[in-house]
Amino acid sequence: MSYIPDNVANDNQKPQKIKSYWQEVKSRLWHNRPAMLSLSFIILLIISAIIGPFITRHTYYDQNLKLSNIAPYFEVYEAKTANQEPTYFFMNQGNFKLYEVSKNGELKDILRAKRRDMINKKNIYQFGETQVILNYSSLPVQLQDAEENPLQSIGTWWNKTYLFGTDSLGRDILVRLLYGARISLTVAFVATFVNFFIGIFYGGISGYLGGMTDAIMMRIVEIISTIPLTLYVILIMVVLESGLLAIIIAIGSVFWVDMARIVRGQVLSLKTLDYVASAETMGANMWQILIGHLLPNAMGPILVTMTLLIPSAIFIESFMSFIGLGVSVPMASWGTLTAEAVETLRSYPYQLFFPATAISLTMFAFNFLGDGLRDAMDPKLNNDN
Repeated sequence: MSYIPDNVANDNQKPQKIKSYWQEVKSRLWHNRPAMLSLSFIILLIISAIIGPFITRHTYYDQNLKLSNIAPYFEVYEAKTANQEPTYFFMNQGNFKLYEVSKNGELKDILRAKRRDMINKKNIYQFGETQVILNYSSLPVQLQDAEENPLQSIGTWWNKTYLFGTDSLGRDILVRLLYGARISLTVAFVATFVNFFIGIFYGGISGYLGGMTDAIMMRIVEIISTIPLTLYVILIMVVLESGLLAIIIAIGSVFWVDMARIVRGQVLSLKTLDYVASAETMGANMWQILIGHLLPNAMGPILVTMTLLIPSAIFIESFMSFIGLGVSVPMASWGTLTAEAVETLRSYPYQLFFPATAISLTMFAFNFLGDGLRDAMDPKLNNDN
């Protein structure tokens, strides 16, 4: 066994590549499964909101009262016509009407009863020689054959025409959900970026100048924080008409206070470091120091705060639209969809399920992504390597 000197062994080893701070952040974030799944969901949601409405057959305002309150799935029955060809149909459990459906699950039209027996509370439908009776004399409503025996369904089919069903006006819920995603995400991102620019400069100036200026600026922040957001939105509605612009102004002009506090704290801790003193000695002014030195080094907490402000903005927009202070009819947002669905919750719970699920999943996704960014940017985690 030959002996290899230590200096020779060390010379043969390749020098280890040192990762930069942002490379470490990227690596940690990439290995955070909940954060990456959340990021994938957010990207998919944004793409769907942008492209989805262009590839659908309907718009958010198209109405078809004949096909109102159709569920995303239904129990299908079969009846033979005169030439023995099958006709597929289902009963809407909300309004007890029959609808014809094709073999692949696409809706055709509402079926008309051949005769209505108002005394015995029965509607008779005729399919060639086959007779189908809709008996609503007692609950639950039943479909019966000519001998008044219960009909057996041939299975539960997915609604291929309206994947998420229709609302009380026959509008496509999936399309309205995609349009609603546009509104909710637009409000969230625009308001967050407004908060970003106002907050970082306000907090940066306050933290850098310090003293009496800092005290006055922070008192202003505290005063704004004490104003209830709902009252503030109502006051804005007095000046502006309710709509997308009003809700963006309302959220954007209040939410920046949290960003300002965080940036101020970061600047207070960073401005005492040596590189800031060196920049001041070389004649750099306040804006050069803030933009070139302080804010870039505080970008980690700023990005995390931005990520966590987005779900808050989505929730505020949805809540304001829910109580009637958001976008105007017939525009769709997740809040207006939820408000409309509450009225028919008992009969058509699916109409509330989809917008409520969209709000919940989106808020969870941004929160998980924010937590992942916070963990990836935490310098204490560097000891794990």
